[in-house]
Amino acid sequence: MSKFQHNSSTYGWVFWVKAAGAFLFSLYSAAAFYYSTLTPDMLRLGLSIIFPLLILGMFFFAPARLSRTTIPVLCAVFIIWYLTDPPRNHRDWAGEYALPADAVLTGRTVHIQNIRNFKYKTETDYTPHYYDATYNLDDLSSVDMITSYWAGESIAHVFLTFGFKDGHHLAISIETRRQKRFPYSAIAGFFHHYEMFYVTADEQDLIGVRTDIRKERVYLYRLFIAPQTRERLFKSYLSEIHFLHTHPRWYNTLADNCTTEILSRAGAQLHYRLDWRVLLSGYTASLAYDLGLLNTQYDFPTLKRLSRIQRPDGAMPDAHYSQEIRAHLPLDKSPTLSQIK
Repeated sequence: MSKFQHNSSTYGWVFWVKAAGAFLFSLYSAAAFYYSTLTPDMLRLGLSIIFPLLILGMFFFAPARLSRTTIPVLCAVFIIWYLTDPPRNHRDWAGEYALPADAVLTGRTVHIQNIRNFKYKTETDYTPHYYDATYNLDDLSSVDMITSYWAGESIAHVFLTFGFKDGHHLAISIETRRQKRFPYSAIAGFFHHYEMFYVTADEQDLIGVRTDIRKERVYLYRLFIAPQTRERLFKSYLSEIHFLHTHPRWYNTLADNCTTEILSRAGAQLHYRLDWRVLLSGYTASLAYDLGLLNTQYDFPTLKRLSRIQRPDGAMPDAHYSQEIRAHLPLDKSPTLSQIK
């Protein structure tokens, strides 16, 4: 008897629920194989077609006795592969992700290697440059949150930059680590496609490429947190940078992304990490404002308007970039008359 025919309405309902499950699993497995890092590409592409077709073929056309045994085995094989598919540090990376930073804390002194400071002509035409630096935890004086928009208001890239008493800043952005052989894909981030990468860079590079090269809408907000909280946050970042240097892990658009990782580093409670303004990262600053972490002497729309980084036409990042972008921003809780207007 065909699987598509049966006199029992209950059987028909159960069958179509199972069919929907088989279809969704096949769709997920196809995407997981397609966006995987398997090599060669022929294997990756072949599995993304053959495996889901095998699941659907067994469900709809194989004898019930065979399908009841084979489908669970195929599902188990896929799940085992997916859960044991390891992230790696050694791949042919895109240039901006080729060299990770490393951080070592000795007493109150932080030694950071490979701070990125690329010089950009265009987004893809740049001169790679890295430097090492030493920071004293006692000199840590500020933490600023950057939100960068390239399209609408709902999605933004969010990262932090740490300021020191001598005027230097260290920007750290949690991003996808992309291989040269793959173009960027927002969908790929839902699967094992990108490793987690903490871009540790000079502000001329990390913020400058967004304001002056990509022409994104970039906002800088001062976080008003206690000195001990500021230090704990910075040290948490440093610890993860050092850990990832030898223990890579996967990036995930939902669970382990730029905003959830910031909250994780800050030790935020779970319900804050699940707030809709974290999932729609363009509204993360609004969440920080409601938590009292931003300058609450303004209403939020006013604060957001004042916090946008304004750059002159044709400006390019230089040695004074960090001071220039902060010159007219509301970085303290004493608003000036010109800012209120």
